[in-house]
Amino acid sequence: MKNSGIKKIVLAYSGGLDTSAIIPWLKENYDNCEVIAFVADIGQERSDLEGVEQKALSSGASSCYVADLREEFIKDYVYPVLKSGALYEGSYLLGTSMARPIIAKAQVELALELGADAVAHGATGKGNDQVRFESTYTALAPQLKVVAPWREWDLRSREALLDYLKVRNIPTTASLEKIYSRDENAWHISTEGGVLESPWNASNKDCWVWTTAPEDAPDQPELVTVKVEKGCVTAVNGKALSPYQCLEALNVLGAKHGVGRVDIVENRLVGIKSRGCYETPGGTIMMAALRGVEQLVLDRDCFKWREQVGLEMSYVVYDGRWFAPLRESLQAAADSLAQEVNGEVVLKLYKGQVTAIQKKSPNSLYSEEFATFGEDEVYDHSHAGGFIRLFSLSSRIRALNEKK
Repeated sequence: MKNSGIKKIVLAYSGGLDTSAIIPWLKENYDNCEVIAFVADIGQERSDLEGVEQKALSSGASSCYVADLREEFIKDYVYPVLKSGALYEGSYLLGTSMARPIIAKAQVELALELGADAVAHGATGKGNDQVRFESTYTALAPQLKVVAPWREWDLRSREALLDYLKVRNIPTTASLEKIYSRDENAWHISTEGGVLESPWNASNKDCWVWTTAPEDAPDQPELVTVKVEKGCVTAVNGKALSPYQCLEALNVLGAKHGVGRVDIVENRLVGIKSRGCYETPGGTIMMAALRGVEQLVLDRDCFKWREQVGLEMSYVVYDGRWFAPLRESLQAAADSLAQEVNGEVVLKLYKGQVTAIQKKSPNSLYSEEFATFGEDEVYDHSHAGGFIRLFSLSSRIRALNEKK
């Protein structure tokens, strides 16, 4: 038993196998300290939250707090990242990465309110989440001690965790049959492990949870109209909704048509490559809608800068640096660029694809008069010659020098 001086720990608790074992382990290894379970409702499956308080108490927690963070998660974490256009390594819409800072922030706030000495999480020593949780703890409350059981205990398998709980007569619904590791919130669901551990294995139907397989999706496309205001989705099919409600509506439509599936091998922050199947149906539609309006509104240099901001933002968010000045600076740039990103987009959903087929904006820079292939009276083609001569002047000088 550690003589740590820790009397009260707030644990980020999910009700799953790992955190169910962490509660008694903390009490046994930290001088019978008080353990308080904190559960963040960020839109995961409702069945995961049913009975979660009793489950925590049965595992030895003195109390369990459940916080409804769904609207805050989408409005203050997802929408800002979406506005920047961030895609990690070109395809990952950062579902887990965006969720960890809000969970850790609410956990810290509870710990400070209850006068706890420490915070704890169930992230393993191989993954990114340990960095995301602990970077948030450090940024918001460096005085709190951090306990990461996966870096300390000798329980190294699912079998060992189940045996640990069985010996202590702690009930669990977990079993050895669980093959995949999943993370779910309102934005996405990820699936790792099982057949996916070999990149040569194709994913099977068990690797996908939310979305219809594209080949089984409806044979008729469906159109959805999305309204965008200052880079934020505010209405779906003409109905004004909150950010969370917009996402809910688009998740249903996207999942029906098999939209938002990606099967990728990504580079974790800790240096390990991992393979996962991610489903982000509503988010994929939102991303397509925002990019569609941007095409009308942002000039070439602004669009290029937004792309650069999005690339940098993807790494900052993935790496868990949400509460860092760099993220705030990037966010300020994205917010500035989005001030005139207002408009409506009609998107076609069909067999796993989402395509913006109609778009309009009061701030559009698109001019049919200038863009037409027909006869026009606004553009003098002869002006292009002087532009090209100046644009290519350095190449001309280089070529002349080479001839000398």
